[in-house]
Amino acid sequence: MTKPSVSFVPSASPRRKAGEVHSLLEALISKREQEISEIEQMVERYERRLRLEEQAYRSMSTLRRMLTGKKPDHHLALEYIHYVKKPMEKARTLRLEIANYREMLNGSIPTELPEMLV
Repeated sequence: MTKPSVSFVPSASPRRKAGEVHSLLEALISKREQEISEIEQMVERYERRLRLEEQAYRSMSTLRRMLTGKKPDHHLALEYIHYVKKPMEKARTLRLEIANYREMLNGSIPTELPEMLV
């Protein structure tokens, strides 16, 4: 009897795999940093708009202020949660994710990429 020939296809070298993982981690870090900057710009635009609205309201005459009124406090609180608090929580989680990726790059923790990225 003859042994069946098994063709062995060498996988990519460990150095190449490490380089691919390294470049993937760098790309993920830059993408997450860009997301964080977009979130911070959105929050800044909201706060600027809020300051301008407050300034416009204060510059109105007393009669006009009584007719227009202000947004109720609970509306302002909901806007704050929607436009500031939740986005900043997301930015915080993205910063933690970036720190985790940087630790992977430095080799202090093993490189295990999320399954959705592989």
